Amino acid sequence: MPRKIIISLAPVRSGDAIDKAALAEDVARCAELGAGMCHLHCRRPDGALTPDTTDFIATFEEILKRSDIVVQASTGGISEMTISERCRPLDYPRVESASLNGGSTNLNGGLYVNLDSDIDYCAKACYERGIIPEVEVFDIGMIYNVERSAARTPYRRPIFYNLVFGHKGGMQADMTCLQAFRSAVPAEAKWGVTHYGRDNWEFLAAAMAMGASIVRIGFEDSAYLAPGTDARFNYQVVERLVQLIQAMGLETATPDETRRIMGIVPAK
Repeated sequence: MPRKIIISLAPVRSGDAIDKAALAEDVARCAELGAGMCHLHCRRPDGALTPDTTDFIATFEEILKRSDIVVQASTGGISEMTISERCRPLDYPRVESASLNGGSTNLNGGLYVNLDSDIDYCAKACYERGIIPEVEVFDIGMIYNVERSAARTPYRRPIFYNLVFGHKGGMQADMTCLQAFRSAVPAEAKWGVTHYGRDNWEFLAAAMAMGASIVRIGFEDSAYLAPGTDARFNYQVVERLVQLIQAMGLETATPDETRRIMGIVPAK
């Protein structure tokens, strides 16, 4: 049976205003094409990060009227919020997965702070609610941070790692970095990739060929469609990624298959 690839859709570019109905239609089209999971930050309608979950919940409610896509809440982003404020979206009962940030880094000119205590807090908050974390790591050392955190706050195995490439201050999207980063992932773990600032399709193809289970795509990271052409809608980049996955003899994971692969227990 062909290997399944989870397409994780991150559809909102940082700072963009959010039209809930239009976003929900775009996400629904992405799900029809093959996206299995949707990743959103907690934002105000003007796109600014906020600890107020009102619009975050309203946005996902619009999305879920049209699709059964897996709900993933972000607990990250550079802001002045405390870790408890960043984890407020986890109280939304329809959240099934969440990003868990594996350490601090200089990120695109800003300082992205994730102390050991923050990592532990977020992990505990996820597991107490039955939420499966996807651990975002921006350099190799963060994998070891998380393995140390797992000794303090037991994680469910396998751990899902999202290897993030392309941010200024983090690992860059070249094959040497991909090979090095991949080699540090524990053998029993599952892993996927994010290519921030993506300007090609080769890097994602290489990651899938090396065994990536999850590929993140969407305007949060890049609208690149083809040389000289950016997508107008997220579904256009999802469609292109699906074509790539199928050309490699692989298949996309449906939302229910995504839940099974990640060990998500559907809410009753």
